[in-house]
Amino acid sequence: MAGSLLPLDRAPINIIRRPSGTPSISSSPLPLNFKPFSVPQSPDRHNLLFGPSSLHHHHLRRLKPTPSLDSDVPRPIHQQFKSSSSSSSSSSSNTLEQWDSWTAKFSGAANIPFLLLQLPQIILNARNLLAGNKSALLAVPWLGMFTGLLGNLSLLSYFAKKKEKEVVVVQTLGVISIYVVIAQLAMAEAMPLLHFTLTSIVVACGLLLNFMNYFDFLNPGIWRFWEDFITVGGLTALPQVMWSTFVPYIPNSILPGALAFVIAVAAVVMARIGKLSEKDVKFVGAISGWTATLLFMWMPVAQMWTNFLNPDNIKGLSAFSMLLAMIGNGLMIPRALFIRDLMWFTGSTWASVFYGWGNLICLYWFNSISREFFLAATAGLYIWIGIALWKDHKVYGYSSPLTSLKELVFGA
Repeated sequence: MAGSLLPLDRAPINIIRRPSGTPSISSSPLPLNFKPFSVPQSPDRHNLLFGPSSLHHHHLRRLKPTPSLDSDVPRPIHQQFKSSSSSSSSSSSNTLEQWDSWTAKFSGAANIPFLLLQLPQIILNARNLLAGNKSALLAVPWLGMFTGLLGNLSLLSYFAKKKEKEVVVVQTLGVISIYVVIAQLAMAEAMPLLHFTLTSIVVACGLLLNFMNYFDFLNPGIWRFWEDFITVGGLTALPQVMWSTFVPYIPNSILPGALAFVIAVAAVVMARIGKLSEKDVKFVGAISGWTATLLFMWMPVAQMWTNFLNPDNIKGLSAFSMLLAMIGNGLMIPRALFIRDLMWFTGSTWASVFYGWGNLICLYWFNSISREFFLAATAGLYIWIGIALWKDHKVYGYSSPLTSLKELVFGA
């Protein structure tokens, strides 16, 4: 996403072989020497991905659910797939594999709208700047863009660590495109110069460190420091951004961010010196992913609050950008539901409904888009979500789509 959530279902799993040669999934617990913040790697991961039987193993790997708080740690494969794989009938297994393939393609297709997401806004901002209409850029809150930028940087670090080239490219373009919008806001004096300068330094360092780490040019100690930095930065920014959104209706204060900063630093230090339990260490390691998700989820809140306070500036929003946000996030909903990734599903659904469709409501309310455009977008979104729920409960053999949602939230 450039500005939204991407699949977090790439954590490796361990494949063992039975005497008959049939692959199976190991659900053994984590080793005692598991290192915090590290990504466990299977010794033959490269062979699994690129070996002669990579297609079969690829399907097995992609069907693994991604726990919300534990995305870096291998977990047992989904119970339904295990049941269907061992069944005497192969029809259920084939159906699951086919839907697995389709949902993966949908997630891949989401890269296109994410790549184009900021382009209409950049063009519109440039036109307003050239026309001297700086007030129109006030419709784009720099806090909303900043939260998206932090989220992209966090996810870029996640996927760079996983060596996922395609997603690294998408997240990098997301960082760059959002930074261009932020630069335009600074030119229009819609963002304080000091904040823009600090943002520029973080973006430059983040891109450099991520790509040095991707190509194995970076010292592991420096990378661990960067991971700690984005954990502390994300946890500090989230409550401060949420608080600042509603200023001046609430007192302008740095107290929320300061308190969160102290807590985050204490948690990271305790995790590094071994003062936390294994469960708590994994929780601290997942903070950056959670904060990235919540920062993206806050973007529509900040945008719609700005719309409420300054309805005259609604013309500064690009309807095409909102449509792209809705489509990009919507395309990932089936995959997040299929692998039972609650964090990804929540973020994608929230962004699609509240950021994309929610801002289209604002544009329609203020007569900035036609009725036909709004109704077509509305019908398309909810028909798509309905199809995702219907198809998911069919491939898993459930009697109701609500069962899929129940399993997503509460587990099998």
